[in-house]
Amino acid sequence: QVQLVESGGGLVQAGGSLRLSCTASGRTFSNYTMGWFRQAPGKEREFVAVISWSGRYTYYADSVKGRVTISRDNAKNTAYLQMNSLKFEDTAVYYCAARADWLNHRRLDYDYWGQGTQVTVSA
Repeated sequence: QVQLVESGGGLVQAGGSLRLSCTASGRTFSNYTMGWFRQAPGKEREFVAVISWSGRYTYYADSVKGRVTISRDNAKNTAYLQMNSLKFEDTAVYYCAARADWLNHRRLDYDYWGQGTQVTVSA
C-alpha cells in the first residue's frame, strides 16, 4: 500500500502561481511513477502531468504544457506540481496518484490516490 497526501492548494488570482506537493508513505516511493490529475465541478477527472520513477521522463496535458512543471524528490518521498500563469479554468481539485509501471495518462491505470487539494483561481 502507498498512502498519498496532497498539500499546497488554495485561492490564487489569475496569473499567479502555486506549488502542490504530494507526500508518500508506505512502500518505496522511487518504485512508482507519479501522476497529477484534476477534477472540476461537474467534469470528469482529467490528466495533468506524469513523471517517471527516476524523474528523467515527464509528460503533460496540452492544456497545461508550458505553464506547469512536475518534479519529484525521492529522498523526501515527495512529488511536486509547480503551476504558473494560472487561469480561471485551472480551478479544480488536484489529485496525485501512483502506479508501479511506466508513464501513463489514463486515470484508471493508477493504483493509489490521494484525497485531493482544492485549487481555486479567481478571475
